[in-house]
Amino acid sequence: MFVRLAEEQDFNGFLGLAAQVECWFGPMVEDRGFHDAARKHIRRSTAIVAVSSGSDLLGGLLFTAKAPTHHVHCLVVTEQSRGKGVGRALMTAAMRRFVPGSGSVEVVTFGADHPGACVSGARAFYERLGFTPAEVVDPGPDGGSRQVFRLAVA
Repeated sequence: MFVRLAEEQDFNGFLGLAAQVECWFGPMVEDRGFHDAARKHIRRSTAIVAVSSGSDLLGGLLFTAKAPTHHVHCLVVTEQSRGKGVGRALMTAAMRRFVPGSGSVEVVTFGADHPGACVSGARAFYERLGFTPAEVVDPGPDGGSRQVFRLAVA
């Protein structure tokens, strides 16, 4: 596996990744807003992908790098690649590339009571990376609870 900046030809791969998590995050594959956001991140070089040696897309990340508070907007790893270090590799690459100094990194993920919190392992994943649960935010498109996770960067 290797991690690189996403390119325009990765757009359909992002849609494929989004399709795997629409049950938790609501419609994205047909959503014009998601299309625009993914394309914008690709153009601005703030989208990263993890690719297998056979060129299969294993995961992708959309990141906003605006100090002092940076944001993970979308981090998806294929179901068959979860638990194999793909998400960690994407986050490590994003932190190296986009977070040059002090500040914080935030991501909105499932609330503790959301069924996807356990099934996806998202909360535990972010906690293993050093993020801490913060404020609760508005429910997601599926109606499920959401919470900010924050990582202080020195």
